[in-house]
Amino acid sequence: MTRPGTIYDEPAVVRRLERRGALRSLTSNGTIAAAVMVGAALLALLVANSPLYEGVEYVLELPLSVGVGRLSVALTVEQFVNDFLMAVFFLLVGIELKYEMTVGQLRRPRQAALPMLAAVGGVAVPALIYLAVNGVSGGEPRGWAVPIATDIAFALGVVSLLGRRISPETKVFFQTLAIADDILAIVVIALFYGQTPSLPWCAASLAFVAALAALNRARVYSVGPYVAVGLVLWACMFNSGIHATLAGVILAFALPSRSDVRLADLGGWLAARARDLDDTYDDEDHVLGQHDFTDGAWRVERVMHHVTPPLQRMERYVSVFVNFGVLPLFAFVNAELHLVGASMASVLTSPVAHGVFLGAVVGKPVGIIGVTVLLVRLGFARLPRGMDWAQVITVGVMGGVGFTMSILITGLAFSDPADAIAAKCAILLGSVTSALLGMLLGRLLIGRGREERQRR
Repeated sequence: MTRPGTIYDEPAVVRRLERRGALRSLTSNGTIAAAVMVGAALLALLVANSPLYEGVEYVLELPLSVGVGRLSVALTVEQFVNDFLMAVFFLLVGIELKYEMTVGQLRRPRQAALPMLAAVGGVAVPALIYLAVNGVSGGEPRGWAVPIATDIAFALGVVSLLGRRISPETKVFFQTLAIADDILAIVVIALFYGQTPSLPWCAASLAFVAALAALNRARVYSVGPYVAVGLVLWACMFNSGIHATLAGVILAFALPSRSDVRLADLGGWLAARARDLDDTYDDEDHVLGQHDFTDGAWRVERVMHHVTPPLQRMERYVSVFVNFGVLPLFAFVNAELHLVGASMASVLTSPVAHGVFLGAVVGKPVGIIGVTVLLVRLGFARLPRGMDWAQVITVGVMGGVGFTMSILITGLAFSDPADAIAAKCAILLGSVTSALLGMLLGRLLIGRGREERQRR
């Protein structure tokens, strides 16, 4: 039986499309993606303190070779996850950044200024708290950037649990803040956590960055050439000493954000093609023998494929892979805390752990809320309509939910395994504390504010 409004004759095709739609809805849910990453991190904690630990460590240390000839890169399985697969994550981050700068909140500088400057406060204050704690206690100052990052997936997943208590304007504010936070974290990684640069490989990297820019300028709208150049760029940056994951951001900004189809003329063109298809189709012949019809349909298919800009196409290609593949795998590889034989007393008394925890739980909200209050009081900006101070406090506290970038910076900042374990423990504890405090404040403050407005 054919459903009204569909061109499909087979109910099985309709059911298959409905299942795909349901799967797409499931995989695009940020809360579910965050839950999968949390599950992977918890699994890593269990494995790290079980008899499986040595086997997993053996697998992570296995050597791999990626590339061909002089562009080949020798790395371990762990490095493949942290340097190559995380470049795909940074590609998705770069796509989100470019989208916001093209049609989103970052398109209007005045509108985006408040959350972006709040993000600066949310980066500066945690770093200062970390440096102060470790300066007084004689800890490792190189980890100052560990508590600066807000994890977009985790934080927005927690915010969504508050439902309608959080206004849409507040969610946009928080998303813009988290995106600006990512920009700052990317800059920090590039400036402070690279290795000693190799000038020849840096020059080669610049040459392939120029090649990506040339593809964009030449209006190449196929994704393939960009991916090919981006892979070579990653290999060059890996050998250059610059953190190779930044290749993903560069690739994202090179992808065209426009379509190569004149959308104003698309409706008329499709109507003409529909008439051609109707004229060439013969009910009595098998579709495989109707070459004019299938060639015409293939041409329509190709044109409709190019209606979507390459930037958006790439997002569709990688988003599910990143959210349900790369990030859970990264969490599993990097959240391993082998506490067997470790001194919990040394972890609890570590200035690194204190600095990271206080930076995230105290520094993040102080920086975000403080800068927001200051800018509003000075008249530089106003809170978005639908957003009140209770919601500012709530999202400020939730800004301390950090994982992906914080774990990544931990691996770059600490050479001493004890410091790395202390930092990871503090990251996990700080994220859980910030999430619980944010949800508690959201339910207490925002609910009370709504009741007061209703009484008025």
